[in-house]
Amino acid sequence: MSRSLRLSPRQQHVLWATVRHYVATAEPVGSKALVQEYNLSVSPATIRNAMGALERSGLLYQPHTSAGRVPSDSGYRLYVDRLMQPSEELARQVDSRFSSDLNWPAWSLEALLKGAAQVLATLSGYLAVITVPQTSMALIRHLQLIRVESGQILLLVLLDSLATQSMVLPLPQPGNAEEAGLEALDRELQILSNFLTHHLRGRLLSEITTLDWSELDREFQRYADALREAMLELARHTEVLAPTQLIVSGLAEVLRQPEFSESQQLQAILHLLEEEQSQLWSLIGKSSPAVEASRLQVWIGSENPLEPMQGCALVSSTYVKDERPIGSVSLLGPTRMMYENVVAVVEAAADYLSTTLN
Repeated sequence: MSRSLRLSPRQQHVLWATVRHYVATAEPVGSKALVQEYNLSVSPATIRNAMGALERSGLLYQPHTSAGRVPSDSGYRLYVDRLMQPSEELARQVDSRFSSDLNWPAWSLEALLKGAAQVLATLSGYLAVITVPQTSMALIRHLQLIRVESGQILLLVLLDSLATQSMVLPLPQPGNAEEAGLEALDRELQILSNFLTHHLRGRLLSEITTLDWSELDREFQRYADALREAMLELARHTEVLAPTQLIVSGLAEVLRQPEFSESQQLQAILHLLEEEQSQLWSLIGKSSPAVEASRLQVWIGSENPLEPMQGCALVSSTYVKDERPIGSVSLLGPTRMMYENVVAVVEAAADYLSTTLN
C-alpha cells in the first residue's frame, strides 16, 4: 500500500520528521515537538491535521489515546522506499574502519567475516549476521596434486569462496617414487593438475561426473579411478555440510535497545539465532532474482516471514565473487532504526567484502 500511496509534500515532510524524531527519542511524537525540533513553518494545528491524515492512511498510529503518534510498519516502509537517503559519509567511514581493522589476506576467510561482524555491530548498535559462503555452492577455482610422502599424494581443491577441500589418496601402482623418480613423479602430478583445472574450473564439485576421463593420455590412465573416487567423496562431503553457518555479533549492543528490554522478545530472537538458524538462512542465505538485481533487501516488522522477527527490522545485502552472490551481510534491530544509516553501513560492508574477496 505505502509504495503506491500518494502524499502531499507536507505530509511527506511530516512523516519524515515523525520517523526521525521517534527513532531518536523512542517516545510518541506530538505536533509541538515537530514544530520545535524541525523548524516547520506552520502551526501545530496544521501538523496535527497532516498527522491525522497519515494515521488514516495507516502510516502512523497512536499507542494510547492521549499520546502522540509513532510510525507503523507501513510508515517505515514508505520512509525507506521514498524519503530516506543513505549516508555517503557513513559509508566512507565504514570502509575506512574496515580497511584499518581487518587484516586480509593474513586472516582466514572466517576470521575476516568475524571481524567484519564485530565492526558492524559496534558501529550500528544492532545485531550483525553474516553468512559464510556455502561450500556446496562454491565453484572450483584450482586443483593441485602434491606428493606428500612415499606412496601418497594430496588432492587439494581451491574453491572460489577461498575455502579449500583436500584428500590424501594412495599413489597408484607402479608409480612409486623409487621406480619413477621424484622429479618425474612431480612432473606427472603437475600435468594432471593442469588437466583437472582446465576441465573443471568454474564448475561445482558435484559436476565432476561430467569429466571425460578417457581424454587422459594413456600413461596417466592409472590415476583416473583413484582421482574419480576421491573427487566424488569430496563432493559428497560438501553436500552434507550444514548450509546454515552464520556469524553473529552484537548481542551486548542490541540489549541496550529499549525494544529488547522484554525478555520474551529477546528470548525468541536468541532461540532463532541459536536453534533455528536454518530458518534465518532461508531468509538471508539464498538470493532470489529480485534480490540479486538490487543486492539490498529490507524487511520491516510484519513483513518478516519469521514470527520471532516480526517486531524487528532486518537489512541485508549480498556480497559477491566474480559477480555471483556468495553470502550476505545483515543487521537486525528494532523497527525503530535509522534506516539511512543502517542501509549505508550494510551496503558498505558488503561492498568491502566483495572487493576484498575478488
